[in-house]
Amino acid sequence: MTKKAKKPAKLYERGSERVAMVRNQLVRRGIHNKAVLKVMEQVPRHLFVPKKLQHMAYNDHPVPIGLEQTISQPYIVAYMTEALAPKAGQRVLEIGTGSGYQAAVLSELAGSVYSIEIVAQLAKRARDTLKKLGYDNVQVKQGDGYAGWPDQAPFDAIMVTAAPDHVPQPLVNQLALGGRLVLPVGETQQTLMVLIRTEDGVEQEATLPVLFVPMTGEAERR
Repeated sequence: MTKKAKKPAKLYERGSERVAMVRNQLVRRGIHNKAVLKVMEQVPRHLFVPKKLQHMAYNDHPVPIGLEQTISQPYIVAYMTEALAPKAGQRVLEIGTGSGYQAAVLSELAGSVYSIEIVAQLAKRARDTLKKLGYDNVQVKQGDGYAGWPDQAPFDAIMVTAAPDHVPQPLVNQLALGGRLVLPVGETQQTLMVLIRTEDGVEQEATLPVLFVPMTGEAERR
């Protein structure tokens, strides 16, 4: 397990806003995992959005991060993290780095996080932000996440934060036994799916309706 760097105290500014976010947006909607709630209180969400929009960072809605992309609303981040259930020492793959915020949340709960972003500018920005904030157990690369990250597989957990219209088989193949895959599936109507790899195959459950940007690249050609 990679040792996490100690975060400078100044990065925890706006702590009262995070506490209010957790109480009013997460707990009231049924997020009860104590580890997830604690991390959501700690990770400085405002530092993952453009400076001119930092005043909106803890509001109950997505926030634009440029290049037609957004940072998901806090509840969706918490819900997907709770559904993924990452544990200390585990290896996690994220498809769709975006701002890097979700990777930061996952990094506090898992051993190592491997994140892929198809937009080169976003990948670089997220990598720089995560490095600056001391999230040393996160690796970010630019590329098409449809194929996953075979060189680092298998993964104990995989999260996808863009919506394909089907479940990418390469991601299922890279799940360890007992591993979880959480992703939105669909086009105009999307559903958040939770898949678990078992000895007999794959179990899957549809959870709640969601709205994510479409998964681009190879996902569009399949």
